[in-house]
Amino acid sequence: MKRVLVVLLLISAVAMSRGAATQAQSPGTLRAGLDVDAGTGDPRLMRDTSAFKLMDLIYDGLVLLDPTLIPQPALAESWENPDPTTWVFNLRQGVKFHDGTELTADDVVYTYTTILDEAFAAPYRALYAPISGVTATDPQTVTFTLSEPYAPFLSYMDMGIVPQHIAEDASKDFANNPVGTGPFTFVSWDRNSKIELTANADYWNGAPKLAGVTLFIIPDNTVRATALETGDLDLIHSPLSPQDVSLLKETDGVTVSEQTALGYTYLNFNVADPILSDVKVRQALAHLVDKNTISQEIYQGMDKPGKSPLVPGTWWYADVADQAFDPAAAAQLLTEAGWAKNGDGIYEKDGQTLTVVLKTHSEDPNRIQVVEYLQNVFTENGIDASVDTAEWPTYFASVQQGDYQIALIGWLRLIDPDYAMYDQFRCGGGNNFGGYCDPAVDDLLKQGRATAEQGARAEIYQQVATTVVDQVFYDVLLYQGYIVATRDNVTGFTPHPAGSWKSLRETSLA
Repeated sequence: MKRVLVVLLLISAVAMSRGAATQAQSPGTLRAGLDVDAGTGDPRLMRDTSAFKLMDLIYDGLVLLDPTLIPQPALAESWENPDPTTWVFNLRQGVKFHDGTELTADDVVYTYTTILDEAFAAPYRALYAPISGVTATDPQTVTFTLSEPYAPFLSYMDMGIVPQHIAEDASKDFANNPVGTGPFTFVSWDRNSKIELTANADYWNGAPKLAGVTLFIIPDNTVRATALETGDLDLIHSPLSPQDVSLLKETDGVTVSEQTALGYTYLNFNVADPILSDVKVRQALAHLVDKNTISQEIYQGMDKPGKSPLVPGTWWYADVADQAFDPAAAAQLLTEAGWAKNGDGIYEKDGQTLTVVLKTHSEDPNRIQVVEYLQNVFTENGIDASVDTAEWPTYFASVQQGDYQIALIGWLRLIDPDYAMYDQFRCGGGNNFGGYCDPAVDDLLKQGRATAEQGARAEIYQQVATTVVDQVFYDVLLYQGYIVATRDNVTGFTPHPAGSWKSLRETSLA
């Protein structure tokens, strides 16, 4: 009853704030719901899914990745690759930033030079590390020089290009007042509440059909779903709770689209932790994870049981054997690792209790259910398990700092196996939160970057995934489904497996 009351109060508050906002908006303004606020409006520093939505709407990259992940012309109308370590991009004429200044090659050089600067601390700097130089040959031509052949290079050229004259001016507070060349222009940002954008009438690829887009930050999945059902929102997308998706499918005036996402949900093991540094303990815990139950009972089949960081439906996918649900095998491994049950049925070793803390963020009820389910299973099998949840910014900061044992989290927008593995599994990688380090894996990751032939690359990444799964640095629980729900008056929006919202330029409201 308490939960129902909280949800009703949230719905009421959201409806009131949205009603006030709607009065000031054009009838052609699309209202979308997001689960968390964007951390920044600067594409070079983005790392959360909401921030990537902003990049889709406010910025353009040199290329655009289509739904099959093939790079298409964007700010660059063409490019050449005269030798394995040289790429030349020819920029479109007459493209303007939202403040009216013209895009030039210098802006592209500035964008990538700052990303490569270690002091700038770009989260995805490692993706661009093979770039040894970026030069403006003339105002409309940019040449990238690589230190070695780099297979995924072109796929990473979708990074939003920033205006140098604004981004380097600290007084402009660029991260909170973003300016790009994209189809929508930034208007205002009420932190943890809403972000307002208006259509860029001078967009180089044609003005959007919408008058604008307002992004409402609504952490509760059910509240977002209810707001769509009642017509207070026009579009929502994953993460969504399966029971809400079922209701939306039965709601008149709502269309639900489902497809396999380029993402997965996983348990990240901190191998620097004294208990989890033992691979047999990690393997034992993995044997206590029933992925079929998690998929069917908690996600109701919306997300499928996972096995490895290789995502189904991609050219690099392969079936990798994981640690199957097997409590007897878990008990055997713990015994081999020197753990024995005490009089209370809890494992001990050298006077220390086998204690683990499962962490996740409070905005996603599905993930909370998963860690609570795992807590019960671990406890039933002699492990002192507890759950720790916090709001996304606090939770993710603790994960980045390595302040956790087992974190339930997810990766999205996995547009290339290098994107999914290099910075995550490399010794000292920027997204290697749990401190995993295997020189043999590092060598494979380097080979994967330098190998041009797709089949050979796939085999390399399959070797990496097999090792990571065997060593249980990641235990991939689920292959994510990507769900988009819209009101029936929303036309022209095309769901993208990477979660891109670029098609909002072609979307209209009937």
